[in-house]
Amino acid sequence: MRGTSYNHLYYFWTVAREGGVARAAEVLHLTPQTISSQLRVLEGSLGVRLFARRGRNLVLTDAGRLALSFADEIFRLGAEMGEALKGRSTGRPLPFSVGVVDVVPKMVAYRLLEPALHLQEPVRILCREGKLDALLADIAVHKLDMVLADTPLGGALKVRAFNHPLGECGITFFAAPALAARYREGFPQSLEDAPLLVPAQNTALRGSLMHWLDHIGVRPRIVGEFEDRALMQAFGQAGVGLFMSPSVIDAEIAAQYGVKPIGGTTEVRERYYAISAERHLRHPAVVAVSQAARSDLFRTSTGSDPDSPRSAGLEGP
Repeated sequence: MRGTSYNHLYYFWTVAREGGVARAAEVLHLTPQTISSQLRVLEGSLGVRLFARRGRNLVLTDAGRLALSFADEIFRLGAEMGEALKGRSTGRPLPFSVGVVDVVPKMVAYRLLEPALHLQEPVRILCREGKLDALLADIAVHKLDMVLADTPLGGALKVRAFNHPLGECGITFFAAPALAARYREGFPQSLEDAPLLVPAQNTALRGSLMHWLDHIGVRPRIVGEFEDRALMQAFGQAGVGLFMSPSVIDAEIAAQYGVKPIGGTTEVRERYYAISAERHLRHPAVVAVSQAARSDLFRTSTGSDPDSPRSAGLEGP
């Protein structure tokens, strides 16, 4: 279609819709000769005849009918683009492309993204999971609207993007009911020689956890290391060992895995960030995620009192 312009296609579309060159010329405020010449240019660039003469009338050829179906879609999208750029609803779901760093717990990612589903304008979420550096490469070329991460973007990665803190919370230790009953009393000293499932070495949580355990002088027995949080939780559900989870999803973890809380601490913090190519958030879904995280999900967890019951242990059957 080299040499074909949007105007050429628009003249063809108008002629097809109006049923003839003369009527199209009235609608477009052009001469019939101008429109006829533009149609010939379009047919020449496409290499097909779009109209055939039947008596005194023009009728679409098979190629013309096919071209008209594409033109209908092109001009519909063009109209919707104009409406979207003016901030008006188009009736089409708003695409929301999100990258989720693979160490972010799936349930936390869902809780963070859920507010985007309740916007007045329908939203279609497109989620990708992967390593931070790979997802940031897609941010740089605007393939993603946002990346959910557990660490902020650092200076070592040469990507033009901006950190937007969403919130932070402490952690809670869980175990299958029999193990939980055994290790709940005397928490956190009860973790001494307890079978513990931990995140992989290359995660922010692993370093904070080990530092805290060393600080309180407790040495659990590490029985498993996991890159995938869901897999770690599955082993915990099976009774292999104790595992930890962000405190903002305590109820969901207990219900989904049938496990019991042992105790928690705010000395070990899980932090979450939205990373975007925008210094000031504009995408409606990204704004909704950010606002809901700060005002709802992490409202009672950020800045929690270290002497609260959560840091000393949790009551439970």
